[in-house]
Amino acid sequence: MSDTEEAAAITAGRTALGIELGSTRIKAVLIGPDHAPLAVGSHDWENQFVDRVWTYSLEAVWAGVQQSFAALAEDVRRRHGVELGGVGGLGVSAMMHGYLAFDADGALLTPFRTWRNTNTGRAAERLSAEFGVNIPHRWSVAHLYQAILDGEEHVGRLDHLTTLAGYVHWQLTGEKVLGIGDASGMLPIEATTHGYDATMLARFDQLAAEAGVELTLAELLPAVAVAGRPAGTLTAAGAALLDPTGRLSPGIPLCPPEGDAGTGMVATNSVAPRTGNVSAGTSIFAMVVLERELARAHRELDLVTTPAGDPVAMVHCNNGASELDAWAGLFAEFARALGVEVDPAKVFETLFTAALGGTSDCGGMLAYNYLSGEPITGLEEGRPLFLRSPDSRLSLSTFMRTHLFSSLATLRIGMDVLQKTEGVRLDRMFAHGGLFKTEGVAQRFLAAAIDTPVAVGDVAGEGGAWGIAVLAAFAASPSADRSLADYLETAVFSGTSLQTAEPDPVDVAGFDAFMQRYVAALPVERAAVDHVSPAQRGENG
Repeated sequence: MSDTEEAAAITAGRTALGIELGSTRIKAVLIGPDHAPLAVGSHDWENQFVDRVWTYSLEAVWAGVQQSFAALAEDVRRRHGVELGGVGGLGVSAMMHGYLAFDADGALLTPFRTWRNTNTGRAAERLSAEFGVNIPHRWSVAHLYQAILDGEEHVGRLDHLTTLAGYVHWQLTGEKVLGIGDASGMLPIEATTHGYDATMLARFDQLAAEAGVELTLAELLPAVAVAGRPAGTLTAAGAALLDPTGRLSPGIPLCPPEGDAGTGMVATNSVAPRTGNVSAGTSIFAMVVLERELARAHRELDLVTTPAGDPVAMVHCNNGASELDAWAGLFAEFARALGVEVDPAKVFETLFTAALGGTSDCGGMLAYNYLSGEPITGLEEGRPLFLRSPDSRLSLSTFMRTHLFSSLATLRIGMDVLQKTEGVRLDRMFAHGGLFKTEGVAQRFLAAAIDTPVAVGDVAGEGGAWGIAVLAAFAASPSADRSLADYLETAVFSGTSLQTAEPDPVDVAGFDAFMQRYVAALPVERAAVDHVSPAQRGENG
């Protein structure tokens, strides 16, 4: 569209707005009728490690949402010369899972427990055994059952349980509802009804009663909605929360709130069988749309759904690019000590590009990027660790390749279960997130790690915030009765160009060799957890 057409679309409200609360950034994206981004606003934030719990305060949630929207509105004024007073559709997305518990008056009963917490081991193990499916540590139902097992006082006052996306949507619309993809990270979903599994609901109530707590789980969970369905409208109070200046008008229709895993699938057009995507940020996870049921349950694999309700196997790793960020910060600090001011983006580009020249199997170096616990490898806490053999050559290129391999190693463990044990086939994986911003580096290493072609594309550059904006447009579309996969294929991604990296045999062999050492040396990481105590400062993790 021309500049004049874009301004006219904004003024007429022929747009959709997506807001995503990620682990390190809250982002707002406005898209036009052609689904191309028109404006962007963002706000950086960090989780807090308080009383041994990873959390964000609700005050930080709203401060970040408001600042992101304000930055978006300013970007609209700067780029298009008009005010943002309304949009045609709105959607909210956020990091999946976790535990947000409220009483009947809407008061938060305990600080938000994010996906990053791994203190729910007893609950996850018992529920997995009782339900016959893997219930991960981070799922909402595991947090609730752990609170019951621990005899937490707040459980008796619990009225409503939701995720971060569900909470923000509730405050904007008054509706306690979740998109099916996000809901599937609270409790497993029935494929036929697209609702919570009735047998598991009943069994959970029995388990709670055995522990001395009387509750009805079905009454605590949000309603479930599939993509394309309406999920409420922006209230006057919600508009004021989002935009305290009063310029934003209420009455905007909202799509079902989704988790960042679901919006990542939308953003990469990977909602059809034999497609999948990898999202890499603070955490890293793969979503693979299944053609058939898996043969059995695996603790490395979570069974969730696409935003349309189709079955997905998810490999979720708590630790992604944060340790890479820390090393990049160290190198930038060194440059400043030499009197050289460097652009952080340039630091990452330089370090990542150097990794291409590293020894294919990392030459005897190993790294574990575990800032927090990692359920796939059985660790309740993490200790970032770098080690090498005495004869390994400590070069920048191999050092960086080692850390990039490390960021993908736990994902590889889960993908081996999916691809080799279960025989799941993939035509192509799509990759997005900060890890893949430097062209041709992490993309190439991921292709080697999973021995599958990996595609990236500019269209997913705005990530999940763009994905939830597309879902908002889909819900507001007069033809929203068609399937989400068809809508994405014909209305959103038609003509989109992708860059695909094929697995390089040398890289594949090198990654295989690295993984043999990585798995063999996991006891060293476990020993570090046992013998190296974390600093008790209550600061950012």
